[in-house]
Amino acid sequence: MSFILPLDKATNPLNRETDWDSVQAFCDQLNNDLEGPQLATRLLAHKIQSPQEWEAMQALVVLEMCMKSCGERFHSEVGKFRFLNELIKVVSPKYLGTRVPEPVKKKVLELIYSWTLGLPGEAKIADAYQMLKKQGIVKQDPVLPADKLLLLPPPRPKNAIFEDEEKSKTLTRLLNSTHPEDLKAANKLIQEMVQEDQKRAEKLSKRVNAIQDVNESVSLLTQLLEDYDRTTKPQSNAELIQDLYQRCEKMRPTLFRLASDTEDNDEALAEILQANDSLTQVINLYRQQVKGEVVNGNNSANTRRLTGEQQWVNDTLRGPTPPTRPPSLRTLPPGTLSR
Repeated sequence: MSFILPLDKATNPLNRETDWDSVQAFCDQLNNDLEGPQLATRLLAHKIQSPQEWEAMQALVVLEMCMKSCGERFHSEVGKFRFLNELIKVVSPKYLGTRVPEPVKKKVLELIYSWTLGLPGEAKIADAYQMLKKQGIVKQDPVLPADKLLLLPPPRPKNAIFEDEEKSKTLTRLLNSTHPEDLKAANKLIQEMVQEDQKRAEKLSKRVNAIQDVNESVSLLTQLLEDYDRTTKPQSNAELIQDLYQRCEKMRPTLFRLASDTEDNDEALAEILQANDSLTQVINLYRQQVKGEVVNGNNSANTRRLTGEQQWVNDTLRGPTPPTRPPSLRTLPPGTLSR
């Protein structure tokens, strides 16, 4: 079964980070197979119920990505009690709930709740969530950050490559010409326009995947740090926490590069700034919880100085700044990436 290999890779417990290529391969296979949604939900349910926390969390990442990119056929299959019951088993103490790690149960409840908001037409999802409330499994609705809401993307314009009005006029003129040279020029122009569209799509894909990677790493590290006690040794998740922290640190240059590539896109830049803010918060939380450092905005020894990267971002996104003391994180003006 061609579904199994990409899902096994995407949920491999030995993964140090999210394998987005395998996640995307699974989504593509789901979309291309007539019975994709039915097969995918069965395989995902099995992975989500894994006794290994990291494998289950990765399976939930795959499920979340499928819900965002695989359309109505998959939504309909997830909205059936057959699949919803498998998720309920994960959180219910009558089934697996007493053995499943808290981060996994929390993530399952967040996903179900986000679907009740994003897919109001799937009545069984709302019914399942209300049942969990009546049973006391859900005591209050999760607070979802904006990136966790199931917002279905708008359909792509049918003629996206012809959005450049000037080039479209030129192309129309060349195509209507009877001169062979003009037809050759038209063919060349079409190729250039297609290549430009592909570059835009690749840039969008990189940005979406990078921000998704940041958000997932931040979410998982935050959950692990909530239960972390520096005075208790050994910590069962110490190695995973360390790996996630190092990954978060490595993500910062990626966000800086993304910011420089999206100066003319306010909406995309806002997403990058939000991701950077979340990244900064979880890194500071790690320094407090694990290293025992005192972190208070930019007042700690590690965050007091404005680094070269930050100055570059200031210059790029909002123009040069006077050489005054950096503002605290709470007062940073819009368009500034905090360190």
